[in-house]
Order: sequence, then structure tokens, then C-alpha cells
Amino acid sequence: MYKGNLGTLNKTLIGLFCSVRSPGDAILKTYDLAKTLRGADVAIIGGFQSPMEKECLDLLLRGTAPVVVCPARGLGRMRVPGGWKRPLAEGRLLLLSFFGNDVRRATSDLAARRNTHVAALADRILIAHAGKGSKTENLCREALARGKPVFTLDSPANAHLVKLGAVPVQADDPPVVASISPATPAWLRGFPELARRAHSKP
Repeated sequence: MYKGNLGTLNKTLIGLFCSVRSPGDAILKTYDLAKTLRGADVAIIGGFQSPMEKECLDLLLRGTAPVVVCPARGLGRMRVPGGWKRPLAEGRLLLLSFFGNDVRRATSDLAARRNTHVAALADRILIAHAGKGSKTENLCREALARGKPVFTLDSPANAHLVKLGAVPVQADDPPVVASISPATPAWLRGFPELARRAHSKP
């Protein structure tokens, strides 16, 4: 299910994730990162559910880069926030759900499943911060095991992610190089339109 410009999926997709709790250094760098990404020639995809992710979304929607928001619920009866209406009308915002309209309430289990789908659909993953032992750290570990390019902010708070194999980047120089088109993951085959667009990228 989706609302908005599905053509956004033809762009390089940067999956943005951040744990619920972030240290001060990571918070400041994440703000700078969002300001950099909002003018980049990529699309940023994520659940935008954690407090820091929500802050990033507010900044991203003030820019020019397309954004894909994936709620951990169906889109049926979902109220579109006032701040989303203009970018949605302009074709800069895509609401994309991996769940049916009968799923009306987000849960931690649905959020985890959503994040797995977002990570699979994204060309590259950018983790602003992941707490040690967190679900976001586990997402990083799983993505790296599948050969997905994973980046993280260059911060002492993310040293454990770099140790896992994530590539550290500066907040003003995010990984916005040419897209990578991995093989269609099994779950995506159930969404033929998304699969087609994922493989139609240049």
C-alpha cells in the first residue's frame, strides 16, 4: 500500500536508522547529517519512529530530497500530519506500508519487521546511532551479513558498529554515490510493483 509518488523508489535509497536513545555527540551529528541529506540527490527511506528519526524527518521535509516514510501499520484510516501534506502533494513524500489496511496499530514487533523490510529495500543503510545490544545494532549486524553497504556516523558512540564492519562517515559527507541494486529479497517478491522499480534503477 502506498500514497504519493511511487517513482521515488527509482532513486538511490538511503535507509536511515537511529536508536531510541542517543548520546549528545551523536545527536548533534545527526542533526548535521539530516541537514546535509535534505539537499542530496537521493531519497531517504525509514520508519522515522524513534525520537531522533522524527527530528530528522522534520528537517528532511524542509529540503528538496524525496523522503519515503514507512509506518509500522497499514495506511487505512491513517491520519496524515499537517506537515506532510505539502511535500506529499509536491511528490517529494511517499508513504509506503508493508502491511494491510487491517493493521491499524503499530507494535514493537511490527516496527522490527518494518525495519527489516526497509533495510532490504534500501540501496545503502546509514545508521546515525545504534545502542549496544539494541535492535538497531542487530539490524546493522544482519545487513552486513547479507552484504548490504552499511555506514554510520563517525562518533566514539558508534565505535562498536565500526568494529562490526560499518563504514564511518562525516555528517557533512554522507554516502550518496552511485546506487547499488542487490538481488530481489524474498519478501519483496510479494510486492511486484516495488520489485520492478527496485530493478529499474540506473
